[in-house]
Amino acid sequence: MSQNGFDNGGISGVCKWAQLPDEVEFVLSVLERLAKRYGHRQALMGIEIINEPNTTTSWPMMNVTERYKAVDPELAEGTGPIAFDWLKDFYVTAYHRLRDADKGALPADKAVVFHDGFDIEQWKDFMRGSDGRLAPEFENVVLDTHQYLMTAEMMGCPQTVEGYDDFVRNTYAPMIAEMSEYFPVIVGEWCLFNSVGCGVDTHGGQSVLNGEEGAQAETLTAEQKRSLYQGVAESQLAAWSKGSGFYYWNYKLLTDTVNTPG
Repeated sequence: MSQNGFDNGGISGVCKWAQLPDEVEFVLSVLERLAKRYGHRQALMGIEIINEPNTTTSWPMMNVTERYKAVDPELAEGTGPIAFDWLKDFYVTAYHRLRDADKGALPADKAVVFHDGFDIEQWKDFMRGSDGRLAPEFENVVLDTHQYLMTAEMMGCPQTVEGYDDFVRNTYAPMIAEMSEYFPVIVGEWCLFNSVGCGVDTHGGQSVLNGEEGAQAETLTAEQKRSLYQGVAESQLAAWSKGSGFYYWNYKLLTDTVNTPG
C-alpha cells in the first residue's frame, strides 16, 4: 500500500502502508531476512529501513493525489501522509529488529540508514541520550537525505543558473554541515536535472509523464547546457562534501516523449 504514493513507490496514488499493522510488520520481517542474508557480506555498507516516506512535511508539496492519479480510486481512499512521531517510532523498532541477535543480527560495522522523510531538521533530537549525544543503545546510524534542484524549485529557488548556485551554496551546504553534527549524512539521491536545462518550467520535475508538455524547441545551445550542468554539478558536489558521501541518480526518468525524436 506504499509509503509515499509515488510512481516509484509500489502503487501510484496510494499511501496507506503505515496505517496497516500487518504490512508494517511484513516490512520489518523483510528487513530481518535481508540482514540475515547479507549482513556479513564484505561489500555491504548497511541497510536503509525504508525509502522516501511521504510525511506531513512533504505531502502538500508532492501533491500525490493529483500528480499520481490512483488507478483504483476506492483503493486510494484513506491515503495520507505519515506522521513524524509514528515514523520515528518505526525507525527505532526497525533498528532494534535489525540488530537483535535473534532476529536480523546485523553486525555493528554495518550501518542502519534512515531517510529524513523530506524534512532533515526533524532529526536533531532523534536517538539522543540525556547528554545530547547518540544514545548508547544505537550504533552506526546514518541519515539519508535526497536533495534535488527540482525540490529547490518547489521551495522557491529562482529558475536561473545564479539561483541554483545560490540555493545550493547557502541552503543545502550549511544544512548538510549542520546535520552532520548529529549523524553521518549521505545524500542518497541527487542529479543535475533542472527546469532551465529543459527550457520550460517543469513545476518541480514534472514532465510529459505527468501530463506536462515539454519545450517545443531547445532554448540553450549545447555549450550553454554544458556550462549549466557543469556549474550545478560543481556547487552540489561542494555541498555534499560537507557530509559523509553521496549517490548520483543516473537513471533518466523524465523523458520528453512528445518532442524527442524516436
